[in-house]
Amino acid sequence: MIRSPLMWSAFVVATVLATSPVVAQTGEVRPTIRDLGRTPGVLSPGPLNAITDVAGVRVGQVTLRRGDSIRTGVTAILPHGGDLFRDKVPAGLSVANGFGKLAGATQVKELGEIETPIVLTNTLSVARGIEGILDWTLKQPGHEDIRSVNAVVGETNDGGLNDIRARVVTAADVVRAIETASGGPVEQGAVGAGTGTIAFGFKGGIGTSSRQLPSALGGFTVGVLVQSNFGGVLSMDGTPVGVPLGRYFLRQEVEAERADGSIMIVVATDAPLSDRNLERLADRAFAGLARTGAAFSNGSGDYAIAFSTAEGVRRTLERRGGQATVVDWPNDRMSPLFVAVAEATEEAILNSLLKAETTTSVIDGKPVTVEALDVETVSGLLSR
Repeated sequence: MIRSPLMWSAFVVATVLATSPVVAQTGEVRPTIRDLGRTPGVLSPGPLNAITDVAGVRVGQVTLRRGDSIRTGVTAILPHGGDLFRDKVPAGLSVANGFGKLAGATQVKELGEIETPIVLTNTLSVARGIEGILDWTLKQPGHEDIRSVNAVVGETNDGGLNDIRARVVTAADVVRAIETASGGPVEQGAVGAGTGTIAFGFKGGIGTSSRQLPSALGGFTVGVLVQSNFGGVLSMDGTPVGVPLGRYFLRQEVEAERADGSIMIVVATDAPLSDRNLERLADRAFAGLARTGAAFSNGSGDYAIAFSTAEGVRRTLERRGGQATVVDWPNDRMSPLFVAVAEATEEAILNSLLKAETTTSVIDGKPVTVEALDVETVSGLLSR
């Protein structure tokens, strides 16, 4: 475990030079929770510790920082690199608190499948997200006959740091996020759809993590990506952080300004799960959210959507044309996957906070600054 600030600084420099291209807009290199010596849970992460550890999953992000008040963006998650509309993936949706705008939710719930990229953005840009998905989907080769598309677009409200009423996100931004999506490392923090978000009164953002099951438990991977923008009493890997730092739900300043919000949790796995068991997997993501101290407040939209990339359950054109046989991982072997999604969700949220940098904006003519977690102070708390 890294305990001293000097050891931490040396570790960060060495690690970043060796493995990480991600640098905050200020030039400051910020850590993940593992960089601080903590390893949430009992399962091991994948090589990237990201949702892209699930083979075929790709992530693309467009970050919009303009002038004094535009702090927003788009994050797109593609379940696989093939024809998403023709080769749909089974999916499950779970809602802990429904104060949100998740486009496409009813069809996912009804049919248990996803046929487009999953796009995350801000609350007033959901329509632009739909438009961008439609533009991209309809122009794909072989889609000339399509007359209906179920675009899946999630959101959180970044109006605390972004002039959300300006509605600067365009359909072209959404298409760009989709078309630039790739595997490999995922940039975290105040980027993409997390550019202007706030969590626990600190700067929130995009975070990701993964877990790999031992071969005896199936050998599957579970990856999670979050857009964090919610309130509560922050706890990091079981250590109280929000109270010692003086920022937590029900303190007057937080209750008035930063308690509410939302979170979008996207879960990917290569386990061959039915839509029913994917819904159960999505349900367990909220165990990880709870571990971080989330308040699940009245004004928070808390959503988890899970999909499987396994070829054996993919809903291809041939399988949808008649009776088909698909693989189905049994109920009795689901528990390790439940553990994996809870751990990965918790770590993804912590990474979204730690990787985000302090952000300043002007909202309604007033300067606003939301501070990032202080790494040195947090490191001290975690090492006690």
